[in-house]
Amino acid sequence: MNNNFSKLKDLVMSLESDFEKFYDKGNAAAGTRVRKGMQDLKNMAQDIRKEVQDIKNSQAETK
Repeated sequence: MNNNFSKLKDLVMSLESDFEKFYDKGNAAAGTRVRKGMQDLKNMAQDIRKEVQDIKNSQAETK
């Protein structure tokens, strides 16, 4: 889990400059990179949600 969380944080931090370029300078290409990064973030979050649910269910079965 810790590895997934680290990847999530790294992705968010890597988007910071593109957010600034898009919102502060109006750079359209940066906006495209932000949109792609946000889609990757969504997919990563969904994978983590599934992993947490699977672990939770397996722990409930052993009790």
